[in-house]
Amino acid sequence: MTPHIDDLVLFTQIIDHGSFSKVAEINKITKSVVSKRISKLEQQLGVQLIYRTTRKLTLTEPGTMLYHRARDIQQAAQSAFDAVSSYNEVLSGTMRVSVPTISGELLLADALSDFCQKHPGLNIEMSMDNHFVDLVADHYDLVIRTGFLEDSSLIARHIFNSRWVICATPDYLEKHGCPQTPRALLRHNCLGYTQQSTGPFDWLFLRHTNETYTLKVSGNFSADNAIALKKATLAGNGIAYLPTCLVYDELQAGKLVEVLPEHAGKVVGIYAVYPYTKQPPRRTQALIEHIRERYLAIKERF
Repeated sequence: MTPHIDDLVLFTQIIDHGSFSKVAEINKITKSVVSKRISKLEQQLGVQLIYRTTRKLTLTEPGTMLYHRARDIQQAAQSAFDAVSSYNEVLSGTMRVSVPTISGELLLADALSDFCQKHPGLNIEMSMDNHFVDLVADHYDLVIRTGFLEDSSLIARHIFNSRWVICATPDYLEKHGCPQTPRALLRHNCLGYTQQSTGPFDWLFLRHTNETYTLKVSGNFSADNAIALKKATLAGNGIAYLPTCLVYDELQAGKLVEVLPEHAGKVVGIYAVYPYTKQPPRRTQALIEHIRERYLAIKERF
């Protein structure tokens, strides 16, 4: 039997407050009911989640894993509810938003300006920057970024996953041959993206077991700008690993050809990041939902 989401929320509340009694008081139920629901959750999952002593509660290893995942579910659900409840609310003021250059040019400039049209009292100042900015020092209300968030003082909400493709021009492949395996790329001129945390020529691939692994390729050109890499690829100078959204039109038109589609394993999460707060402003929540809807509307391009 699949655990009930309400029990997962109750579980996170217990860890956040460190007390069965406090959670029982918050939810207006008895302490014994709280205890029974957690015991039921543990039975359904087949693992112990919490070590209980008279003085404190301690998470087990599976309990820790469940806690972090369950908090994400709770936050996503609350954000969705809040966005709907504020649908007719008048949003006003000025928001400073930082977005990556590719997403900014392809999607977010239109999405943010449309959001302002829907809310005439709202002004948005958008900055395009691939480097992670200091939200607090630079006074940003919201930042859209890709990859892993390390700063625990910030909240990151997952919006979408961006799939990357390995591609080259038909002329390049006709001249140099089309690689049939990832290792065949070692005989090709690969174009590197220096913004990768792992290195410009450390490319990610999938095994048949769906596990990922890294293969170091090489080439005579690298750049910190994906659009520059796209131009170099279109010039027939090599094979590149690029975001699908950046080369979608060229792939559809046949100007570029996807290489090793079954082996490409790079998928990058797109996140909305804002300073930690128990209750972010309604305008921030509404804007995040608006951005997420825009990504979903053209998901085939990503």
